Amino acid sequence: MSRDELSFLPPEGATDTLAALVMDLGAQLHAERQARLALEEALIRRGLLSVEEVAALAGDPALLARARDGLERSMARIMRILEEAGDRTGPLRAEAPATEETG
Repeated sequence: MSRDELSFLPPEGATDTLAALVMDLGAQLHAERQARLALEEALIRRGLLSVEEVAALAGDPALLARARDGLERSMARIMRILEEAGDRTGPLRAEAPATEETG
């Protein structure tokens, strides 16, 4: 079978990059969830918020807008990595764009 016949497969290294991203995202999701649950529990135990108040905040428009903005920024970074050309085995470039001060 020629490489042309296998064109539906991702380019060499892309599968490894995608797998690494999925594993990293899974680890980040777990850490974020654990921290969120600990914070919620601390607030509830101290009587600063009730379980119902925490649940109600999940539908707050300002909170949802902030969460969407964070999601869009995260997805843009992930897509940049997935679409990046160059040496796939090399280190990733810095996340933030360079400014006049940083060059």
